[in-house]
Amino acid sequence: MSPAPGHPTPGPRPVGGQVSLPRAWGSSSLRGYLLAWIIAPIAVFVVFDTVSLYRNALASINVAYDRSLLASARSIGELLHLEGAQLKVELPYTALEIFDAGNRGRLYYRVAGFQGEFLSGYEDLPAYTRKLPQRSPYAALVDFYDADFHGEPVRVAALYQPVASHQTRGLALIQVAETLEVRQALARDILLNTLLRQALLITVVALVTWFVVARALRPVEALRRQLIERAEADLSPVRMARLPLELQPVLGAINDLMQRLQRLMEHQRQFVRDASHQLRTPLAVLKTQVQNALATPAGTALPREALQDMHGTVERATRLANQMLALAKVEQVQAQGAMAPLSLTEVVREVALDVAPLIAAKALDFELDAQEVSVIGHDWMLRELTRNLVHNAVRETPAGGRLELRVDMPQGRPRLLVRDSGPGLKEELTARLFEPFHTGHPTEGSGLGLAICRSICDALGADLTLENRHAADGAATGLDAEVRFRADATAVDATIRQ
Repeated sequence: MSPAPGHPTPGPRPVGGQVSLPRAWGSSSLRGYLLAWIIAPIAVFVVFDTVSLYRNALASINVAYDRSLLASARSIGELLHLEGAQLKVELPYTALEIFDAGNRGRLYYRVAGFQGEFLSGYEDLPAYTRKLPQRSPYAALVDFYDADFHGEPVRVAALYQPVASHQTRGLALIQVAETLEVRQALARDILLNTLLRQALLITVVALVTWFVVARALRPVEALRRQLIERAEADLSPVRMARLPLELQPVLGAINDLMQRLQRLMEHQRQFVRDASHQLRTPLAVLKTQVQNALATPAGTALPREALQDMHGTVERATRLANQMLALAKVEQVQAQGAMAPLSLTEVVREVALDVAPLIAAKALDFELDAQEVSVIGHDWMLRELTRNLVHNAVRETPAGGRLELRVDMPQGRPRLLVRDSGPGLKEELTARLFEPFHTGHPTEGSGLGLAICRSICDALGADLTLENRHAADGAATGLDAEVRFRADATAVDATIRQ
């Protein structure tokens, strides 16, 4: 069942002696987490940066070699001349050296006349059929494009060179093509060098990050070792010098847990000592009573008074054991899960029916005034709380006296009120009223009833007060036991009624 509105969602609860954590942190490494989230973004950035650098370098290479192609085309264009109306081109030997196949790349050229007729170069170089770009970064009628020649990819520069004389003028087309071996080799060298530098950068970052994270986690490791090396019974505060600011709240929480465990263990040791003492007394009395009964001569009837005494002793021991188990069960029930909305009115009515024989045995003037009220809690806790308060009231109220049980909502807070007409509380009992095994009726009570009520109220977030009522002359006329529950319990009242 999900928590009711206004009720806090429970945090991690102890399971088998350990605190259950969210699954995402169940087995992950803090060192690995830090390294991954520091190095991974850097590595992703380096990959994108490497791709960007490679593309920029490749673009720069193409620009540089395209300018070289344009310069070669212009060098050929400067050799064009007109003889009358005839366009001529004569390339000297020195001009042809740039087309030598001695280097890794190879150059090809083709010169076409005014009408597209072939003049010089490689005739099988495909003629230029594209349109010149509208805008060009070069002060020339030139176009650069990729093509295939002799089964190899080439980069081609197509330049329209104006040629004029007194008789005629026109545009000659010069095409210079270059194979891509040089460009590809240079791009590979740039890429490999970039990858090596980036790999070195990532390695250095990883090593520095590992070193820094390892140093940052040293206090955590030191804290772990100190906790492991402590003796099992050592719950003293943990002391660590020069602890980082981020870990000081953790250490404070650990020390707070140590203190709570210390108090809990001390409480348990005290409870065990008191319980053993309290149980030893009725058992010793019972043993004596049994021995006295066994000492009765054979054939002599066992006195009824002896059986009644033994029965009373067994009853007190049983009641004490049950209340001790109830006190221990409060924490167990509280750890079972989130509390649920319950009808306090229904619980009180059922408890009143259970104790009706006790009320009738003392001929009490009993009144039950119960409005429809709901609270957040556990069914067993509410029943045990009501049962203990009513039992105490019945025990304190003299025969024929008045006992009142009320459930209402004063000032918007659910309230359980038990009013008896007994002698009230003695002033000397007030200071130790809720301590276990302290009672004003050593022969009747165990001193655990009010301790159980206080533990249940603490678990439910309720307030328990005991206050005497006084007559005009100052004499006590009874005791009011009042339990006020949390105001947010009313938020679910409509749900309960539905």
